[in-house]
Amino acid sequence: MNPNIQNYLIENRESHLQELFDLLKIPSISALPDHKEDVKATAEWVAQSLRNIGMDNVSIHPTKGHPVVYGDWLHAEGKPTVLIYGHYDVQPVDPLHLWDSPPFEPEIRDDKIYARGASDDKGQTFMHLKALETILKTEGKLPLNFKFCIEGEEEIGSPNLPAFVEENKELLSADVIVVSDTSMNERGKPTISYGVRGLAGLQIDVKGAKSDLHSGLYGGGVHNPINALVQLLDSFHNEDGKITVEGFYDDVLPITEEEKQAFEDLNFDEEKQRQELGVPALFGEKGHSYLERTWVRPTLDINGIYGGFQGEGIKTVIPSEAHAKITCRLVPNQDPDVIVEQLKQHIEKNKPVGIEVSLQLFDKGAPYVTPFDHPAIQAASRAYEQVYKVPTSFTRGGGTLPIISTLDKVLHAPIVLMGFGLPTENFHAPNEHFHLENFDKGLETLCIYWFELEKSL
Repeated sequence: MNPNIQNYLIENRESHLQELFDLLKIPSISALPDHKEDVKATAEWVAQSLRNIGMDNVSIHPTKGHPVVYGDWLHAEGKPTVLIYGHYDVQPVDPLHLWDSPPFEPEIRDDKIYARGASDDKGQTFMHLKALETILKTEGKLPLNFKFCIEGEEEIGSPNLPAFVEENKELLSADVIVVSDTSMNERGKPTISYGVRGLAGLQIDVKGAKSDLHSGLYGGGVHNPINALVQLLDSFHNEDGKITVEGFYDDVLPITEEEKQAFEDLNFDEEKQRQELGVPALFGEKGHSYLERTWVRPTLDINGIYGGFQGEGIKTVIPSEAHAKITCRLVPNQDPDVIVEQLKQHIEKNKPVGIEVSLQLFDKGAPYVTPFDHPAIQAASRAYEQVYKVPTSFTRGGGTLPIISTLDKVLHAPIVLMGFGLPTENFHAPNEHFHLENFDKGLETLCIYWFELEKSL
């Protein structure tokens, strides 16, 4: 690495961390209407930061929901263009009592930044700003052209970004798209995810009697919506963890022998994972390894179930209604719309008598895979290895980035998923944090990557 770049990162580390703290203090929870102004304030913060580092044409684009922030630097004549995608919104913080420090009062403990959004995705997006700032301050110019697309709705499924991308595909056109919203396999082992799973989500609403009933007077005479819901939910899997929805696996593509070997070469320790998770045993679809289950096999999970009396003690009622939230993680060749239709048919076929069932559709996103031998990905691998001093792993991501499939279909550019988080950093959970080791090494890696990418394209 250029010693001027390295020195700049060292000399400005504290000011960079303070800026990140300022960003993390804003409670930009996109899912909660009460935080609409906070989300807007975060968009304005990001826009001003883009201006501060030297980006041009910085603008905040309104959508039907939360705004998208854009900025660019297009002075590298004849050079390729990179689009950096990230998001500035965060997940809700519940349950609040499980946080060891307030979620929007960032603090450093044990060389980790604790705050909501520290890892997902404010911290990682912020690193891209500081990497380009560092190069501009030390070199006076950037090796490539750059564009930013930073949204405020990723944590609610990016409902308005596909339309924005479609309407602004010329503005966003690029030769490579880089996303830092994924994680490394484990500490010290850089990882490039060359694919992510898709998503289909819905809510099941079960309705029984017109109001709650006294269980002594009516118990045994009418169907209890919670009992009915549990029966329906139980029909989704067999005892081996296989999903029993008709047609669910029909379009699933098997992984190649090369991919299977790459997974085995990671020497993943399932027993260590079991211990870290604190469960008696790992569980999933029979006949597949843990990595296959979490990366390349589809899932159907019940994310929430509620109904009836929730207070302390017992209230002897037959509840009028019950509800469950479900998400499916999908793999390449599965269509979210097809999966939702299959779920509807399964629910209709298996719903118990004596109740009414209705559905609400939620998040949806297609799966994505790109060849891991692409020059842009290999350049990222070399950048990682120069900093971390170990070979880069190539994996599939188990999570979903809803916008990835849209960026792929509309912009027709290879997507590099270049993450610096760790799977143990509690994103979406209490005590979310980001390791300072990866903040520091990640900044170095990004600075190196842009020069490696320039040589590769």
